[in-house]
Amino acid sequence: MSRRLLAIGAHAADFVWRAGGALALAAQGGGTASVVALSYGERGESGELWKQEGQTVENVKRVRRGEAERAAAALGADFRCLDLGDYPLEVGGEALARLVETIRELAPEVIVTHTDRDPFNPDHPVAFDAVQRARALAAGAGVESAFETIEPPQLLLFEPHQPELCNFTPTTFVDITTVFDRKLAAMAEMGAQSYLQTYYAQRAEQRGNHARRVSGDREIRQAEAFQRVLPQVVAGL
Repeated sequence: MSRRLLAIGAHAADFVWRAGGALALAAQGGGTASVVALSYGERGESGELWKQEGQTVENVKRVRRGEAERAAAALGADFRCLDLGDYPLEVGGEALARLVETIRELAPEVIVTHTDRDPFNPDHPVAFDAVQRARALAAGAGVESAFETIEPPQLLLFEPHQPELCNFTPTTFVDITTVFDRKLAAMAEMGAQSYLQTYYAQRAEQRGNHARRVSGDREIRQAEAFQRVLPQVVAGL
């Protein structure tokens, strides 16, 4: 279990559905669980809120921030948003520098983020590219550099909504059985996307089944799936 876990999502709610359990486990184990949202998802991820007459972008951001902060608190995580805008999300120049500095500040052992492909969400691959670049800049490839660097964090991808269409193949299952109630509580805070709560609760059950079959551990009920981007370095097999 990582003691410093960082989830970086394109939008304010991404961490809840895809890595809520892993974040709760990190916090429960005495480590730190941090969330960085590149945007609030105010334009393309807040459909329920835009049904309200007279709705404004600033009010949607306010509501989304409150939802994300309460959800993060339910998991034992802290939340911050870079407020870069969504649909389209663009991360370059000053925005990329802010992300690099955030990663340096938090110095995570593990970063989880989006896949590099998503035919249904144009912001998710942008987030992947930004996180991959920012991680490399913050870590300096693990060698001495002219700028401050951190120990290279592991980089994993969390499960997208349509894994088969996003080049996602699980390489790691995390048993979230003991903290599943916290994930449910966090998902319940996301009123702007309430339709996803049932979907991701079912997905946790499905991945729990896969994890049981892989491990033989019959006590696993729910799990989250992740895909490693970089090789894992170990002392032995």
